[in-house]
Formats: sequence, structure tokens, C-alpha cells
Amino acid sequence: MIGRFLYFALLLGPIVEIAVFVLVAQSIGFWSALAGILLLSLVGAAIMSRQGFSLVAEIRTTIGAGRMPARALADATLVGVAGLLLLVPGYVTDVLGLLLLIPPLRHGFYRWLAHRMGIAPAAQAGRPSGPKVIELDNDEFRSP
Repeated sequence: MIGRFLYFALLLGPIVEIAVFVLVAQSIGFWSALAGILLLSLVGAAIMSRQGFSLVAEIRTTIGAGRMPARALADATLVGVAGLLLLVPGYVTDVLGLLLLIPPLRHGFYRWLAHRMGIAPAAQAGRPSGPKVIELDNDEFRSP
């Protein structure tokens, strides 16, 4: 299933990008359309850089507190995917990359992906699901 999706994405992606570029170039001019792609890429790269440094700091803080930084790692992965989309020239990939850089949209995508993969929500991920175990020494134990 994933292989078919990837095949069609690699096949149709460039065709869609070219079609969108031609439509934009017809309406605003070739050089303006080219400048728009460059501007989108530069703005996205600046935002990605800033969010990337912020996420690295969050990961360090979370690890320093002794917790697993699952959410921060997922955000960092999505910011990396956004960066890759911004590197590909074209309006469609630039817009998708910029959308992944918006934290509320990234959060929604993360929740959708976690639900789709059957992962527990972050609020419940840290709670133990089984019975609590309390270890006692022999002198601390009393028979009922």
C-alpha cells in the first residue's frame, strides 16, 4: 500500500508542481512566480531553523528531567519533513512544508498519525496501565 502511494506521489508530484507553476506564472508572470518560490523557500528555511533550535532545547530539557521526549522528537521529525518539502522547488511542496511548520497544524497531524498508528495519547503514555507494585523489606511487612 505504501509502495503504491509512494509510486504515485513520485509520478504525479512533479506533474502537479509544473501545472501549478504554469498557472501561477500565467497569472503573475514567470519571474514573479520564480521569485515567489524562492521567497517561500527562504521564509520556510528561517522558520524551520528557529523551530529546530527550539525543539532541540525542549528535547534536552525533557531528557534532563528524566522523561522520554516522544512528542518533541515527533515534532522534530515533522519539522525535518517540512524542511525536505521546502527544499523541493514548487508551490505545492512549499505550502505543505509551511503548513507543517505551524505548531497547531503539526499537533493535529501528530494526533491523527498517532490515532492511525494506534499509539496512546501523550497524556496517557506516561501512566502505568497495570497494578502498582510496592516493594517492602521483611521488617516492613505485616500479615493481615
